[in-house]
Amino acid sequence: MSQEADGPLRGCDRPLVKHYGTGIFDLDGVVYLGGRPVPHAATVLAGVERDGVRRLFLTNNSSRTPGEVAAVLLGLGIAADEEQVVTSAETSARMAAELLPPGSRVLVVGGAAVETALRHQGLTPVRSLDAGPAAVVQGFAPEVDWRQLAEASYVIARGVPWIASDVDLRIAREHGIAPGNGALVNAIRVATGRDPLVAGKPEDAIFTEAARRSSGACLVVGDGLDTDVAGARRNGLDSALVLTGVSTVGALLKAPPSARPSYLIADLRGLFSSWPAVRGQRDGFACGGWTARWEAGKVAVADDDGVPVRDGTVPVDSVVNAVRALCHAVWAAQDAGRRAEADQDVRWLLEWPGQEDLR
Repeated sequence: MSQEADGPLRGCDRPLVKHYGTGIFDLDGVVYLGGRPVPHAATVLAGVERDGVRRLFLTNNSSRTPGEVAAVLLGLGIAADEEQVVTSAETSARMAAELLPPGSRVLVVGGAAVETALRHQGLTPVRSLDAGPAAVVQGFAPEVDWRQLAEASYVIARGVPWIASDVDLRIAREHGIAPGNGALVNAIRVATGRDPLVAGKPEDAIFTEAARRSSGACLVVGDGLDTDVAGARRNGLDSALVLTGVSTVGALLKAPPSARPSYLIADLRGLFSSWPAVRGQRDGFACGGWTARWEAGKVAVADDDGVPVRDGTVPVDSVVNAVRALCHAVWAAQDAGRRAEADQDVRWLLEWPGQEDLR
């Protein structure tokens, strides 16, 4: 006898999007990769809006203002206004304003978007220790260099508040994965021995701002386990992990309970699918015609005829169900303190999907 498995990667008996009043979408790795759109994103997001679901775009990338982000989205065929965009630069500036008197000088590491956000909060952005800054706000921008990091280190070492827009170590770009703001934050950590306050995901501040603009139940849709998913869980929100950005199936299998999503979808099209429940069995877990079973520290995934899931031979949603069964089997073993990893026949799943799988 089988029973529905407890925990993450839940099922839903109607299209996932029908369960929520607001979708909170990450951008990098979900909607676009650098300057290139993620396949199907524009079509799906138009459908989300037609279904009456409010769309918010929540990003740890502090290199653009909300208006600039909205313009980028429009250029990709996605209608959005700046009220729908919540950035970590905005959130960082709001945090600084709560700590400092109006008009205070704040040293900026980052680009013009951080300066604009600070001015909107009545603060004065500066670029030098000599200006006497009362705090430092650090955000990502491609032009950040050693001089900016050094100037910030000099100021932070004097004990002033230090706010980082985010601590993402990696960011998805059109050519692959690049260093994120967290890598630059770590350079200042090493230089000063201090840790910043963090505005962006997975911390609460940016989700609090998103909740203020939401209506109905919220679903966070993102590609980051330790940002989007972990932040959603910390704030009592459901999450859907997409596999178009930084997170792979291999990373998902290693995720601790605090970073396991409510749902798994290959790309945004999965929001318009229903998903069978993952069911526990005596020797493993079953989902959508696939069964994941433990065998001597390995987890094998096969159909009812014992045939392993094969790359390119089954539809995307069917592969997702195989992955969901695999995740539950691996997690159950890990949570019980047992060793478990994917069997050789399904190890190709660890890096699935490639972009060609999603076209």
